[in-house]
Amino acid sequence: MRVPGIVFADEPLLREMDDKVYEQVTNVATLPGIVAASYAMPDAHWGYGFPIGGVAAFDAEQGGIISAGGVGFDISCGVRTLRTGLTLDETLAAQQPLADALFMHVPAGMGSRGRIVLNESEIDAMLAGGAQWAIERGWGEPADLERIEEHGRMGGAMASEVSAKARERQRAEMGTLGSGNHYVEVQVVREIFDARIAEGYGLREGEVVVSVHCGSRGLGHQIGTDFLRRMALAAGEYGLVLPDRELACAPIRSTVGEAYLGAMRAGINCALANRQIITHLLREIFARVLPQATLHVLYDVSHNTCKLETHEIDGRPRQLYVHRKGATRAFGPGHADLPTALQPFGQPVLIGGSMGTGSYVLAGTTRGESLAFSSSCHGAGRRMSRRQASKRWHGREVIDALARRGIVIRSHSNRGVAEEAPDAYKDVAAVVDAAHTAGLSAKVARLTPVMCIKG
Repeated sequence: MRVPGIVFADEPLLREMDDKVYEQVTNVATLPGIVAASYAMPDAHWGYGFPIGGVAAFDAEQGGIISAGGVGFDISCGVRTLRTGLTLDETLAAQQPLADALFMHVPAGMGSRGRIVLNESEIDAMLAGGAQWAIERGWGEPADLERIEEHGRMGGAMASEVSAKARERQRAEMGTLGSGNHYVEVQVVREIFDARIAEGYGLREGEVVVSVHCGSRGLGHQIGTDFLRRMALAAGEYGLVLPDRELACAPIRSTVGEAYLGAMRAGINCALANRQIITHLLREIFARVLPQATLHVLYDVSHNTCKLETHEIDGRPRQLYVHRKGATRAFGPGHADLPTALQPFGQPVLIGGSMGTGSYVLAGTTRGESLAFSSSCHGAGRRMSRRQASKRWHGREVIDALARRGIVIRSHSNRGVAEEAPDAYKDVAAVVDAAHTAGLSAKVARLTPVMCIKG
C-alpha cells in the first residue's frame, strides 16, 4: 500500500460491509500516483475493481493512473432534484393520474427507447454539449444550467474516442431511465434538519419535489467495457503490475489514459443531456396533470466520474484526478464552482433511497475538503445482491406492501421491483448519519416517497 485505506462508517455499518470492501480499498491504495488515502464512504459495498462508494485521487505528475473501474460502467449516473411548489395534499389529489402519466411518458426499463433518435452528427453534438446541447434544442430552460454540475457541459470531451457500438446503443435512448435502481420519484419534504440551508435551497416541510436518478445508459456502459479491455491489454506496456485484473488502468499521461478521459467526459455529457431531456418530459407531464406546479432545478450532481480538481495537500494546492465511484462531489460553502446563490450554503448533496425508504438532501462542508477530497456518500448501498433479493421477495408483494403505506409504484418489471426492494439496501438514515457525524456532508432535509417510477 502506498497510502492508508480509510473507511467512514459506524460500527454497525462496518460489520454490514462485505469483506470485499476492505480488500478493494486496500488494492486501490497500491495504485501508482495515489494521493493521501484510498477512501470508502459509509454506503460502500463490493464493486468492479474499486468498491462502490470508493474515492481516490491521483497526481498525473507523480505517475498517477486513471481507471475505468474507478468510475464505473454507468458513467455520470446521478441525481437531479426539482422543486415543484406543490403541497402534499395537492399532489395526493392527483396521485394515480400523475403516476400513470409519468409511467406512460418517461420511458423506463431494460432497453427502453425514447422518442428522440439521433443521427451521427447529433450524437457528436450531444457528446460535446451535454445539457447545454439539450437546452439549445428546446428541452429545458437556460436557467437550469446554473444548478447543474459543470454548468451542464463537461469540457474536454472527445466524441471521437466513443466507439461505434457505444453510439449505436445510445442512438434511441436519450430521455430514458433504464433499469436497475434508476427512477423518477415524487417525494415530500418530511423533516428539516438545518432551517437556514433548507431555506437557501428553497426546501420547505410539506412541499413536494421530484428526483430523477439515471445516467449515461448503454453508451456509458459500452465506454466502460471498451476501455477496461484496452487498459487490461496495455497494462504490461506501461509496466503496471496490478493486484486485481479488475483494477485495469492506464497512466493519465498515456495514449490510452487520455483517450479514456475524453470518452468518459463525453459519457458525462450524455448523462447530463439525458437527465435534462427527462426534466423536459416531467415539465410537460406536470403541466397537463398539475398545471400549478413550477419545476425548478434544485441541483444535479453525478456519482460515477473522474474529475480534474484542485485540492490542498500538505499546505499547497495540487491538481488531482479524483475518482468518485458511487460517491458524490460535496463542495463546501464559498467554493468557486458553485452558483452564486448556493455559495453561502455549500453544494447540495442528493442521497437516493429505495422506493419505500427516505431520501436526503445534505450540504457539502468545508471540513469535507480535508477528509476525502470534498466527497460524500450517494445512497444507502446494497446489503444483498439483486439475485438474493429476487429470491427473497416477489415484486407484486413489494408493490402491495408499499401501496398500503400510501406509496404508488409503477414498473415494467416485477422482478426489477423485487431486486430493488427497500430491505435489500442498508439503512439510509444510518448511512446519512455517519456522513454527517464524520463531517463529510451535513444533513439538511429528509424526503419520503409518494410515488416511484422504476426501470
